[in-house]
Amino acid sequence: MTTEESAQVPMAGDGEGPAHPWVPPSWEPPLAGSEVEHLTGALDRLRTTFRWKAGGLDAAGLDTRIGASSLTLGGLLKHLAACEDHMFSTKFKGEPMGSPWTEMANDGSEKWHFTSAAQDPPEELYALWDGAVARSRATLAAAVAEGGLDQEAWVTAPDGQHASLRRLVFDLVEEYGRHTGHTDLLREAVDGLVGEDPPDDWRP
Repeated sequence: MTTEESAQVPMAGDGEGPAHPWVPPSWEPPLAGSEVEHLTGALDRLRTTFRWKAGGLDAAGLDTRIGASSLTLGGLLKHLAACEDHMFSTKFKGEPMGSPWTEMANDGSEKWHFTSAAQDPPEELYALWDGAVARSRATLAAAVAEGGLDQEAWVTAPDGQHASLRRLVFDLVEEYGRHTGHTDLLREAVDGLVGEDPPDDWRP
C-alpha cells in the first residue's frame, strides 16, 4: 500500500455508480467518534496488528532474531503483556502486579520479560498477552465510565504531579507503535508475512 493509498479512508462511494455501505472490521477505529473512542480505537488497532503479526507461531518462530538485536516476538508478547498490567494496575491504580506475574521467576533485570520468554511455551505467551489485554480493556472501560480521561492516576512525576489517565493511554499507544514496527520486521524474517493490517475477519 502506498503512502497515498494508506492516507485514504474507505468511503461508501467513489462517485462512479451506486454507493455501497462500508462495513469496517472490528479493529477499525471510528471515522468520527469521541475522544475516548478515537484514543481507545487507535490503541486497539495497534494491539490487533501486533497480535496478528506475532500470532500462530511455534517456539522457533517466536524466538527468531534479526542481526545483532536481541528482540524476539516471544519477548515482545511477554513485554507488552507486562506493560499492559503495569500501566493499569500499578501506574493507574497503585496496585502491585499480581498473578500471573507473582508466580514467575524474575531475575530483577529490566529486560527479564524479553530474556525469559524463550523458556515459555508459545501457548503460555499468547495466553499471557491475551489475558493482560482483557484485564486492561475492562479496567479502562470502567475507569472512563466512572471518571473520564482527566482523572488522576496513582503515578506521579518527580515533583509530585499526578499523571492523568489520558497520559497513560497515550503512553501505551506509543509503546505499541514502537514495538509493532519491530514486529513487522521480525515476522517477515520468520516466514515472509507482510502487510499493514490484518484481514478484516481476523481473530486471534
